[in-house]
Amino acid sequence: MIIHFGYEKGQVMQALRYHFISRLEIRIMIILVNVFAIASLVLYLMHKITPVAFIIGATMWIILMISFWFVMPIMVYRRAATFKDKFSMSFNEDGFTLGHERGSRSWPWKSLSTFIESPYFFHLYFDSRSFFLVPKNGCKNRDEVFELRQLLKSKVKKQK
Repeated sequence: MIIHFGYEKGQVMQALRYHFISRLEIRIMIILVNVFAIASLVLYLMHKITPVAFIIGATMWIILMISFWFVMPIMVYRRAATFKDKFSMSFNEDGFTLGHERGSRSWPWKSLSTFIESPYFFHLYFDSRSFFLVPKNGCKNRDEVFELRQLLKSKVKKQK
């Protein structure tokens, strides 16, 4: 199977958000900050803490959400020239090949540690930090998306 694709900024931003939020350490941090914000609200309403302490807790929550929802995806998008290129990608039983006008590279399936499916992309992870986004809109139709999904499921373990 061969697909051809480029990237749309809005979809990439959503995929990067999905990537950041799916990280265990980030989810734990978000949960802890939410618990802290709720606790500071309850303590403020019970008149146990000052308004300044409540505002600090709320500000921490706002800054965290803005950084994960906007700042980090924008920084990654701007730094990566990858999102401005056009690619072709071929998948077969032995591995996959990624190519563009400056060259191509092949990988065996065992080089991928896992994959995640999001609304617009398949996230192919080489390790916990490096991954490649394969847009579903590069496929011709839903049958080809299904075929690619089945191939990935058979060759790479899916992250839970």
